[in-house]
Amino acid sequence: MSRHWPRIRAVPQVFEPPAWAQRAACHGSSLDFYVDASKVRNRPAVEEAKEVCRGCAVREDCLQYALRNGEKFGIWGGLSERERSTLRRRAAQKRQKAA
Repeated sequence: MSRHWPRIRAVPQVFEPPAWAQRAACHGSSLDFYVDASKVRNRPAVEEAKEVCRGCAVREDCLQYALRNGEKFGIWGGLSERERSTLRRRAAQKRQKAA
């Protein structure tokens, strides 16, 4: 006798942007901030995205969001994934030395 279990459908997650995102300099921009910067051959586009971040009022909020959520792609708070990875690694080393 085989048992048939009901199929469970995945419930799509609804993304609710953080409150600060509406004030971000990139909000509504046509620039693609969410590409994997380490693989982009168009360095001027990456630098252009970072330039937008340099004058952003919520840059630190954006960076902290990316660090907390492990964002893998794009420019967040003016940093690429590789730069955020280096920042996380250095912070972990600093915490280890302090312990």
